[in-house]
Amino acid sequence: MIGVFDSGIGGHSVLRALRAQLPDEPFAYFADTEHAPYGERDEAFVAQRSLAITRKFIEEDGANLVVVACNTATAAAIHLLREAYPQIPFVGVEPPLRPAVAVTRTRQVGVMATRGTLASAKFRALHESLAASGVRFILQPCDGLALAIETNDAARVRELCERYVGAVQAQGDVDTLVLGCTHYALVDDVLQAAAGDGVRLVEPGVPVARRVAALLA
Repeated sequence: MIGVFDSGIGGHSVLRALRAQLPDEPFAYFADTEHAPYGERDEAFVAQRSLAITRKFIEEDGANLVVVACNTATAAAIHLLREAYPQIPFVGVEPPLRPAVAVTRTRQVGVMATRGTLASAKFRALHESLAASGVRFILQPCDGLALAIETNDAARVRELCERYVGAVQAQGDVDTLVLGCTHYALVDDVLQAAAGDGVRLVEPGVPVARRVAALLA
């Protein structure tokens, strides 16, 4: 059994990619909706919740692989999970900056993410590792967007998507937009409408699914 968790419904975008890649595998999904979104909580709290959920997956449900389907939880806790359960493979999520570098033509990429993800050491290391690529990353914290998606507030989602996409596009000729939170992929149609047809959206679900498939193989 493969355990998948996020602070709420956002990880369903990753689960969707996992099921497409691995249709015969059994999955269990845990949405920590009571504490959503993780991106607006401190690292210690996110780490504590991640450990508690992982403990349930492994010790009660018998999971033999765990997917941390949340950028914030990956940055805050995946190293702790690996230390606590060294016999279990863990796959985390990170903003897909590398795939974006491969597809951008203008060499200007917008990155939409929670403030917690953008402030993390893990993201900073990823960002710095791509300095030699020549791509300019425009980082946009999206306060409130994950919560609006979580609560299914369609009007608020549209308002925030238009505001944050507009803020990114005002800073450069962006042709690629990285969705740095798993929640955002659930409203990709709204984001695409705000960005326009000429902008490519890049989400993290497919790379995660490929990594899980490789580990199982």
